[in-house]
Amino acid sequence: MDEINNHDELESKERDDIFSKVVRAGKRTYFFDVKATRQNDYYLTITESKKRFGQEGKFFFEKHKIFLYKEDFDKFAEGLAEAVDYIKTNQGEETSFQDEEDTVVEMQNEFSNINFDDLEDK
Repeated sequence: MDEINNHDELESKERDDIFSKVVRAGKRTYFFDVKATRQNDYYLTITESKKRFGQEGKFFFEKHKIFLYKEDFDKFAEGLAEAVDYIKTNQGEETSFQDEEDTVVEMQNEFSNINFDDLEDK
């Protein structure tokens, strides 16, 4: 019985996950995943993943996800193209990740700059 359930779950997962594309861009990673509904309608999920540092100096991944359905593809693509063209026209194509990198280094230094004298009992 478990074998049948596992097969059904595997078949369902294979049906749901159609195509994936990973794009690494600076400190962020974008995942473009084409999936299918039970009625075999395709939709797109766009996930942004950023590495963040917590208060204890440990890192975690912060994720944001957008679901984009086929009836919205054209309008979304037009809006994205218009916004990107505007930026390229008005600000040029130069991109700087330096500010974000400086912030991450600053945070790492803050968490690793521990003075053990502060921890002693007085």
